[in-house]
Amino acid sequence: AHVALARAAIEQLGLDELRVFPTGMAWHKSRALTPGPHRLEMARLAFAEVPRAIIDPREVRRDGPTYTVDTLRELQGEQPQAQLVLVIGADQAEALDSWREAGQIARIATISIAERARPHAPAGTFDASHVPGGRWQPIELPLMPFSATDIRARVEAGQGIDHLVPAAVARYIDQHHLYRPT
Repeated sequence: AHVALARAAIEQLGLDELRVFPTGMAWHKSRALTPGPHRLEMARLAFAEVPRAIIDPREVRRDGPTYTVDTLRELQGEQPQAQLVLVIGADQAEALDSWREAGQIARIATISIAERARPHAPAGTFDASHVPGGRWQPIELPLMPFSATDIRARVEAGQGIDHLVPAAVARYIDQHHLYRPT
């Protein structure tokens, strides 16, 4: 789904480039994350065939909790003339008002939201009231009912994921014994 989202965002929004930021220390996650170097390498493998996608390691390398607003400020400082667009899924957008400095995020970047099938989400369309300032753009995605959580659970259960992730990512997960019970 992340690769499909990247392709859809580049095409539908006419992006010159799409930066992919594997998360550093996620302030909002209660579970331990896969070590940063693994997440960075899986991102490189997953997006290798996506033209104009750039893997940006800054959040993985940042000390302490990772906040989107900090990354956007850095990008704005590096490229002051760029029009920034934050591409997120509807699940993240629904929680956006709880993010650090959500209003500032909306002032710095246009929020672009992709809706996809989510098995545990309430039915209906995305409620844009969760977007600070109401400034957002939709991205259309094909239905994809599997989340990253579902994929990790499949690996832990010994089920195949070859049809759900790029082949290079499936091999990497297998070679490095990621998401398996300890």
